[in-house]
Amino acid sequence: MAKGYIQRMLAEGEKILVITRQHWFVVASAIFFESVVILISLIALILGVFVVKDVPTVAELIIVLTCFIIIFIMGLSMLRDILIWWNRQYIITSMRVIQISGVINKNLTDSSLEKVNDVKLSQSIVGRIFGYGDVEILTASELGANLFRRIGNPVGFKTAMINAKQDLEHGGDIHPKRADDIPSMIGQIEQLHQQGILTDEEYTRKKQELLAKM
Repeated sequence: MAKGYIQRMLAEGEKILVITRQHWFVVASAIFFESVVILISLIALILGVFVVKDVPTVAELIIVLTCFIIIFIMGLSMLRDILIWWNRQYIITSMRVIQISGVINKNLTDSSLEKVNDVKLSQSIVGRIFGYGDVEILTASELGANLFRRIGNPVGFKTAMINAKQDLEHGGDIHPKRADDIPSMIGQIEQLHQQGILTDEEYTRKKQELLAKM
């Protein structure tokens, strides 16, 4: 459903290049409290019904109802947090960078690649280990900057954005005009392939196209 919504937002000839979300650490930290409360409620339910003996029927009923209510409320809260995380997407197309959020009511912010002046990447030590970080996009628009916090694979996201901007500025032609630039271009697409941005087929095809120009 989310991808269908994105497709409707695209201009003619515009293609989706990268879709990412915030790192799974974000949703894990959001549902941590609910998970602990649900676990405690389950333990209390098991102790009150199956372990502790001679519990009055009324007290047992109160324990069961209370635990089920708590588990139900915490479960709804967890589902809400997961849906919010899942529907917050960061997208690079052949023309712009898009941020979409909202489960029912959608909020969309986009920056044209032509107006992107600089891209800043910030990663902590933990972020480098687990593969998340902040990407800040500086543009020439009145908004000035757009900050994507704790997204997954920020290095690949930044690289894909820069390459998409260069592609757009050259009219979508990735081939260099000078033959002596071809080795550096092959090195760039090899790096994209290692980062998982280009598939094996795309990497092989683009490399063969570049080698044919030499």
